[in-house]
Amino acid sequence: MNMPGFSIESVEEVVRAAYLKDARPWVIGYSGGKDSTCALQLIWRAVSKIPVAERKKPIFVLTSDTLVETPVIVNYIDESIARINAAALEQDLPITARKVLPDVSDSFWVNLIGRGYPAPSKRFRWCTERLKIDPANAFIKECVADYGEVVMVLGVRTAESATRAQVMALHKISGSEFSRHSSLAGAYVFTPIEDFSVDDVWTYLLQTQSPWGGDNRELLTLYKNAQAGECPLVVDKNTESCGSSRFGCWVCTVVTKDKAMEAMVDNGEEWMEPLLELRDFLASTQNPEKKKDVRDFRRRNGSVTFVPGREAPIPGPYLMTFRETLLRRLLRAQVEVAAGAPPGEKIVLIQDAELIEIQRIWRREAGDWGDTIGRMVLEELGRELVIASESGFEFSNSDAEILADVCEQHGLSKELMAELLDIEKSVQGLKRRSSVHRRIASALEKEWRTEDEVMKERGQRSAFQDEDAAAS
Repeated sequence: MNMPGFSIESVEEVVRAAYLKDARPWVIGYSGGKDSTCALQLIWRAVSKIPVAERKKPIFVLTSDTLVETPVIVNYIDESIARINAAALEQDLPITARKVLPDVSDSFWVNLIGRGYPAPSKRFRWCTERLKIDPANAFIKECVADYGEVVMVLGVRTAESATRAQVMALHKISGSEFSRHSSLAGAYVFTPIEDFSVDDVWTYLLQTQSPWGGDNRELLTLYKNAQAGECPLVVDKNTESCGSSRFGCWVCTVVTKDKAMEAMVDNGEEWMEPLLELRDFLASTQNPEKKKDVRDFRRRNGSVTFVPGREAPIPGPYLMTFRETLLRRLLRAQVEVAAGAPPGEKIVLIQDAELIEIQRIWRREAGDWGDTIGRMVLEELGRELVIASESGFEFSNSDAEILADVCEQHGLSKELMAELLDIEKSVQGLKRRSSVHRRIASALEKEWRTEDEVMKERGQRSAFQDEDAAAS
């Protein structure tokens, strides 16, 4: 098959030469989309033509699951990974496919519902590094530690965007097919389809059978139904992440509308509509007019921040009441989506490990001493969730009610009491408790008054300043 300016055979020859050049293992970024599928298929076919005795260095196929990927894509990738591993074993190829996941403490729901981080926006895009970059980089660093150096193989193309072309050219090594990784020492980048156009990619995929038994026409149908592009494996901050109508996280609020999911719903995937509704609900919380009942007036560090020209403080994390609302809506969406999903679709919108971590954070930071999460799971999912004690003892629901009543009677902040109790629990059993006084002092220095009290004091202070100015 010939394409304008180059042939597949010549590209395969470049791939084989690059593979045989040294002993550095390859890590192929695979998202399940057209570009990464094209790159993987091209490399597979090129390496399969090398004698078995010379296929010495390993090739890792790495896909990043953010745990909030569109369910259709998750299931497609899971099936692809199983096919890749089985076919590689059968064809005696040194290829292994695996998924990387974010740490539970870094997951989307733990940050959003647990810590109250607001829905990501262009100005505060806290998700990409935690969900994509860190998990992929951790695997790459492991490879560098084991092998000394590693080559990242990415299915990116210069024709995709001017920014991407500029970044790719910036790190290119003169006279080599490799580029330097922008941030990881010991890592290099190889982009075998960088000169392909979109038409080149689809022509290759539709005219060349998948060597691991996948169906590229099924992939084409997926694109048509979603009218979408793909999210690449993101390994640094210079790589463009998702946006517009690309496949990716169904919770993405960085874009105004999720055109891909809207198109999938319009094209027969109505069972995903609760996801779209929840995503739009999250996006609505970015409206400044609605932040009063959604966001705390304090930052997560307990401070209150004002800026010139703005009367109200800069909003902080989601309020606890709103976090509970979000979690209940998420659990209900999981039930609704699972009930309407096609047979065989595995629907898990939030993992048990995430729920347990959220309850741990709520206990420590918000004084939620009862079993709120367990009660919600029982009410919405109809099953029990066991949350083990962290420190040998935990407050029961009745203890939580007594503590809450005591705080109310004495005008104490329940959140402050929770933090002080957490400090005490953290130093139990230690011979040296020198740090406890510093930590208690730090907790007491935070702003624990209500917003009305803070604004009243600010108004009084402003009035005094006006009087002083008039007097002078």
